[in-house]
Amino acid sequence: MPNPVTRPTLAQLDLPLGKRTRLHRLLYEHGPANGTLLLLPIDQGLEHGPVDFFPNPPSQDPDFELRLAQEGGYSGIVFQIGLAQKYMRDYAGSVPLVLKLNGKTAIPPADHALSPCMASVEDAVRLGADAIGYTLYVGSPAQTEDFIQLGRIREEADRYAMPVIVWSYPRGSAVEAKGGQETLYAIEYAARVANELGADVVKLNLPKCDEGRLKTPKEYAAIEWDNHSDADVTRITQRVVAAAGRALVLFSGGSKLGDEDLLAKAHACMAGGATGLIFGRNLWQREWPEALAMTEKIKAVMAQYAV
Repeated sequence: MPNPVTRPTLAQLDLPLGKRTRLHRLLYEHGPANGTLLLLPIDQGLEHGPVDFFPNPPSQDPDFELRLAQEGGYSGIVFQIGLAQKYMRDYAGSVPLVLKLNGKTAIPPADHALSPCMASVEDAVRLGADAIGYTLYVGSPAQTEDFIQLGRIREEADRYAMPVIVWSYPRGSAVEAKGGQETLYAIEYAARVANELGADVVKLNLPKCDEGRLKTPKEYAAIEWDNHSDADVTRITQRVVAAAGRALVLFSGGSKLGDEDLLAKAHACMAGGATGLIFGRNLWQREWPEALAMTEKIKAVMAQYAV
């Protein structure tokens, strides 16, 4: 059995009753229901285009992901407003909704990244959501506008006691000049920014150790670690979780991985103190039987870190 995790628990967080109630539903009444969180995101159709559905054509129909979320026992599903309004009806109450409030396409370059809002917290309340999602691009030239937009969303979320999940992603030419978006420096900074700006939960990517680290500030460039060492990855994950403070941390799955690599990633994230995982393409790009089977394996990993 792994050592007890050091992540903050719901009981330790100073949250208003509405946020506490909604997060309790996600953490203890749906999905693994053991204090961990497994979300299924389906915002890639907007963010990446139809190409992400090519590996598994049935997944282009959002009902595929909704059935997977229901039968696989996920804590919730992440939808943009159009999909939530058109497809959630038959799953209302059985699959919790995280409504993504902003987004963008992959067509413009990412050097001035900004995701405009297309929905509101009031929409989330109307649709029965248990949380909202917001993508923040830390380091983008549009960061000032992004901070202001998130501030308005956070204020509205506080009025409605709606938990805020921030997709905190380093982006832009300045980030690239300092080593790139996958460095420990960039991701640890993004974790800290999300906590400072009021995120209740923050979604992050795992850092990578490559030549990019040599361009990061000297304090980070001196940190050596091995992507292929479980102990090193866990140690680095713990650093990222610590940088997020009292925001619960979810780690992204990213592009589709092989079975062993995906399960190793799940272990590393949870051992490092993550509250949960938000794995999309790694699950719904698989055919139905394989998607269900892999979901069960991931939940078995998460069960070892119940709180």
